[in-house]
Amino acid sequence: MPSLDLHADPVDLTAALVDIFSVSEEEKVIADAVQAALETQAPHLEVIRNGDAVLARTNLGRPTRVLMAGHLDTVPVNENLPVRREGTGDDEILHGLGTVDMKSGDAVFLHLAAALREPKHDVTFVFYDCEEIEATKNGLGRIERELPEWLQADLAILGEPSNGGIEGGCQGTMRIEIRVEGARAHTARGWMGVNAIHGLAEPLRRLAEYTPRVVDIDGLTYREGLQATKIGGGVAGNVVPDEAVLTINHRFAPDRGADEAEAHLREVFEGYDVEVVDLSPGALPGLSAPAAAELVAAAGGKAVAKLGWTDVARFAALGIPAVNFGPGDPTLAHTRQENVRAGEIRQVASILRDFLSVSGQ
Repeated sequence: MPSLDLHADPVDLTAALVDIFSVSEEEKVIADAVQAALETQAPHLEVIRNGDAVLARTNLGRPTRVLMAGHLDTVPVNENLPVRREGTGDDEILHGLGTVDMKSGDAVFLHLAAALREPKHDVTFVFYDCEEIEATKNGLGRIERELPEWLQADLAILGEPSNGGIEGGCQGTMRIEIRVEGARAHTARGWMGVNAIHGLAEPLRRLAEYTPRVVDIDGLTYREGLQATKIGGGVAGNVVPDEAVLTINHRFAPDRGADEAEAHLREVFEGYDVEVVDLSPGALPGLSAPAAAELVAAAGGKAVAKLGWTDVARFAALGIPAVNFGPGDPTLAHTRQENVRAGEIRQVASILRDFLSVSGQ
């Protein structure tokens, strides 16, 4: 089993984690290593295992609790293992699968778990499995069902890559299909049929003319979106198609619930058959909550909206304010070019240490 030194520089710990293969549903080795490291190097923590998730927490009786969560799995390898390091000091660059999404965030949390024995907030650490695949397998969902008391907190911090800045809440996402029926005919006698693909002209026009909302919530700006992502239809090169399907993705600000977002799309595409095929509600930033405001202050007083969906929505559904805060550029996630700067890893660790430390510690 690989050995992890939780007291090492979080940059070195990131490199060690990256070199442990952990594609979704194959997290046992990394979970074993994380569990062993926490049990031997952080004796002040209560540590338990749930599947291939590892949970640890302080029990100091503090009036507030902060939860830090990071997934241990990665997308499949794309010629980007083992880790490759270039440069020195804070300008060193770590290249490799998971450097961004999100083993650098995991490394920061693991380092703090061992280093901070008397934090001013009680802290729960959740290192979970299967985030990169279908939501039904997500380890957080299993933990919520089997160990709900472990997810109770006043603030949740997801170590997702955020360029080292606070990203509050997240957008909701909804995918719909608009299906148009026609009538088949030979293209030589096209007037005898009804072309279903042509029938998509009107919903496509509405899309092209659509003006998405720009919404301010807690001082953060969320930009909505409505985009066609796929068109399907047609059976042969000489047949008028009798069915066509337009797939549309809607990213909606978290001031709208799922029902409101669906109602809005049905209004936009009134007169057409709209089917919701995928839905994940958003998460309000909740930055006015005391613990969240304290974290933002520790990070320099700045926060931006998360323009995407992350597991912060799971915590928002539990009534817990949640933010994304981790090293790395999210646009590099899931690419062969994943890389993270050492200085950004150390900066995130320093901010979180200051946030959690008792004055003078």
